[in-house]
Amino acid sequence: MTSENIASRDRLCTIGEVEALVGRPAPMIMLKQIDALDEGCVTVLAHCPIAGFGHRDAQGLSRTTFVGGSPGFARVHSRTRISFTLNEPGVATGPASMLFLLPGVGETLRVNGSASPGRDGEVVFDVAEAYVHCAQAVLRSGLWQPPSPAEPAQEIGDGPLAAPGIADFLIAAPFLALSTWDREGGGDTSPRGERQTVARILDGRTLVIADRKGNKRADTLHNLLEDDRLSFAALVPGRTGVLHVRGRGTITVNPAVLEPLSLRGKPPHAALLVDVESAELTSSDAVARARLWTPAAHPDPADVPDLMAVASAHLAANSRRGSSVLFKIAGLVPARWLRAVVNLAYRLGLNEEGYEVAGFFRRRATGTAAKSPLREVRVVEVRRETPSAVTVVLEDGEPFDFQPGQFFTLVADIGGRSERRPYSASSVPGSPRLELTVKRVGDGWFSTYVHRHLAVGDRLLVRGPSGSFHVDSERELVLIAAGSGVTPMASMIRTLLAEPTGPRISLLYSNHSAEETIFATDLDRLAAEHPDRFSITHVLTSRDGRLDLAGVRRWVTGLDASPGSGFYLCGPEPLMTTAQRALAELGIPDHRVHLERYATGRAAATSAVPRRMVVESNGQPVGDVVVEPGQTLLDAGLAAGLPMPYSCTVGSCGECVVKLLGGEVSQQEPNCLTAQQKASGGILTCTGSPLADVTVDITGR
Repeated sequence: MTSENIASRDRLCTIGEVEALVGRPAPMIMLKQIDALDEGCVTVLAHCPIAGFGHRDAQGLSRTTFVGGSPGFARVHSRTRISFTLNEPGVATGPASMLFLLPGVGETLRVNGSASPGRDGEVVFDVAEAYVHCAQAVLRSGLWQPPSPAEPAQEIGDGPLAAPGIADFLIAAPFLALSTWDREGGGDTSPRGERQTVARILDGRTLVIADRKGNKRADTLHNLLEDDRLSFAALVPGRTGVLHVRGRGTITVNPAVLEPLSLRGKPPHAALLVDVESAELTSSDAVARARLWTPAAHPDPADVPDLMAVASAHLAANSRRGSSVLFKIAGLVPARWLRAVVNLAYRLGLNEEGYEVAGFFRRRATGTAAKSPLREVRVVEVRRETPSAVTVVLEDGEPFDFQPGQFFTLVADIGGRSERRPYSASSVPGSPRLELTVKRVGDGWFSTYVHRHLAVGDRLLVRGPSGSFHVDSERELVLIAAGSGVTPMASMIRTLLAEPTGPRISLLYSNHSAEETIFATDLDRLAAEHPDRFSITHVLTSRDGRLDLAGVRRWVTGLDASPGSGFYLCGPEPLMTTAQRALAELGIPDHRVHLERYATGRAAATSAVPRRMVVESNGQPVGDVVVEPGQTLLDAGLAAGLPMPYSCTVGSCGECVVKLLGGEVSQQEPNCLTAQQKASGGILTCTGSPLADVTVDITGR
């Protein structure tokens, strides 16, 4: 059946027709709605890692997406105002709505209001109403259960749904957040869920979504009678992609449309026909970081309020304004009794529709949640070192343990996306404060953000320590650095000189000018205080010219270094190449030369369609996951809860190396893989993207 042969006489066009079919909501349903966030809502937001967000852009185009990425992403400023980062390009303005999801929980929190642009890419959301939505959509979809296998898509003809990957995603998607608006512009985003496929494909530009029994609010149906524009964002359990669909909707009761949607012979009372104008499948940073499909990352039920208890409190608060004794008593029912009654109602209602939902009500194993590898830290100082370099001082109340020379990965939301960059520690290990020195790069997003916007009191996430560039037990250290390549060596120097005895240290340090020499004053002071243990030779290229092969050889030869010396090099690639060649010509063995590269390689090419990654360990299957367009193998694996090895996540440490058993992977170049690792099929999952379906072995390193 196609959209053209669905009779117009079977479409509902008036409020009277809708109410005759659906009925009117009970007064108790409307009394659960409040006009500002109460304590229960605020607590829910503090634990919620993700929400559906429906809005319209400056051109009036509808858009539904998922925002967030971590619990408490929505910052509460008052009972009627929150703010959050929009994890994608665009500006949200005007009437908008949100659907807050708690992983593992059936009920959702719906919040309606208006959006406006805030500072630094934030969305400011003014709350007009909030209420708890029943769990039926989530229960129907099995959203928090392991995904069911889906059949491949059939030929559907031309249209937006025929684009690569769209139909296959729709067939596998059991859940979506659907946004509609009324004539005055008021917005609403509601959950829709079905066993297996929630939005069925009729042809290349038409979808049908069942409208089954609910609480009779019928916000979506009423809105579509006034404004037929809609949008939705669909999810597939286990995947981090989101399908964004925009179009126009009508309400049909055509038996030929409803019959294929039947469960145990019982069709829905109506369905939405969606004339699709746009369909876009994207990798979602918010879904990936929220770890929705990792049970160990879900909030402990003991730590979050029961949403039915929150709804009961709303009912009780509104009942105080009226005279209904029954509603007041309902608001006083103990939460555990209310939960038992509501769960029974869910089970009976959904079983009558043909759903098997008993598994959802079994007690979830609490276990111990996996500890996040990210530490949230506070910026306590941003110290200017040179015109182009600052040191960021961080703390979180605990000491930072690492080996001098190692680096940490900073994670921050910049422009609506989670950005990651590695920076070497320049401080001493064991201190309650971590110092990372950041040199501004002309076109560098992260370094520009640090220099222009980062301020005392801001919070960042930090991962690490990572890297094998650290001091061994050498009797003498020979250090060669240029520019910000001195930062790991500053940590080595400061740490070793803090001890009463230790190796002799010699530093050859190249910079453009004295003004651009990072740590110049501190390093010169240390050299003066420890003349027998530390010496420094400055090379200023504006005065002395570029450090060349002869210059490096002459300096190293003049040191008369002991046979057991360790040589450490860090700086731009030309310096590293020159220094390596000089040391090789002087007969220094490769195993005594340690390198730290910090240049960012060329980005890897990505596939335009989703690809599947099968993960093995010693030849035994571990799991599989779909890698979305633009996503790395590591991000997809971690989001699915697979035991992927990793550390820095930015291609600098080599901890994420796995063996490619089949398929093709595009990788960032240059990278830290050795020639031997490349020859044996080693790949970096943190910067690698699949160009075909792939199989990897996480122990084949």
